[in-house]
Amino acid sequence: MPREAEPSLNERAFVVQALQEGLRIDGRAFDQYRKLELKFGDQYGVADVTLGKTRILVKVSAEVTTPYTDRPFDGIFTITTELSPMASPAFEVNRPTETEVLLSRLLEKTVRRSNALDTESLCLVAGQKCWSIRVDLHVLSHDGNLIDASCFAVVAALRHFRKPDTSMEGGNLTVYTPAEREPVPLSWLHSPFCVTFSFYGEGGEITLLDANLLEEQLKVSSCTISLNRHGEICQIAKLGGTPVEAATLLQCASVALNKVKEFSTLLDQKLAEDSKRRNKGGLLAELSAENER
Repeated sequence: MPREAEPSLNERAFVVQALQEGLRIDGRAFDQYRKLELKFGDQYGVADVTLGKTRILVKVSAEVTTPYTDRPFDGIFTITTELSPMASPAFEVNRPTETEVLLSRLLEKTVRRSNALDTESLCLVAGQKCWSIRVDLHVLSHDGNLIDASCFAVVAALRHFRKPDTSMEGGNLTVYTPAEREPVPLSWLHSPFCVTFSFYGEGGEITLLDANLLEEQLKVSSCTISLNRHGEICQIAKLGGTPVEAATLLQCASVALNKVKEFSTLLDQKLAEDSKRRNKGGLLAELSAENER
């Protein structure tokens, strides 16, 4: 199986010594993220997120289907991830790496199992018809911290998405086109985000936020905390590596809360800008022009 190019011994020694002296290669502070950019597509539910040189593209789609027999009153919500060789030579098509499996599980726990999306609102006819919401995540460029960038992109795309409006008359379900009725947003309960910390040094005493690919390859341990802006923790994943003091994890949780509030504010601002841009020449403009006539 192809592997990521390992850093040389000189690179390892240089980066670790710089961290011990309180410096990062790109000049950032230890608790500073790279520049986070979010762009929405022309279609609803398409989000393009760039974190430094890491780039994620997410597309949300919906279709009417039959609910699971054991959950007749719930819709279906799935997240699929694709890490192609285009993003990194370490990834292969149809051969999930450890990175891809970990990413899928963390997104599943953070977004789906935390009930961020109200799946009961996706039910159309109990036991017969429901909406199936599918999230497709594509990693276009990998330069570290896929988890945080992917989670932000998934939440942004889901909040931006609009599904077709429906009506029920005499047992007949009608799905309206966007021209007939304005599409409706998903029933969203809270916005969870992931914040990943990487630890360095023999005892993991050095903590970095948003490690790039080189820094990720040299870490002795890592921890991902998923929570929303209200401080409600969805999950904490510390998978192996050097043990970390409890006090350090508590400090990380406090830092994570501040970062999540920043993410939430940025997302709300971008959604408001996109809504304003669409309303200028969208359906609302058409309706007001028709009223004037």
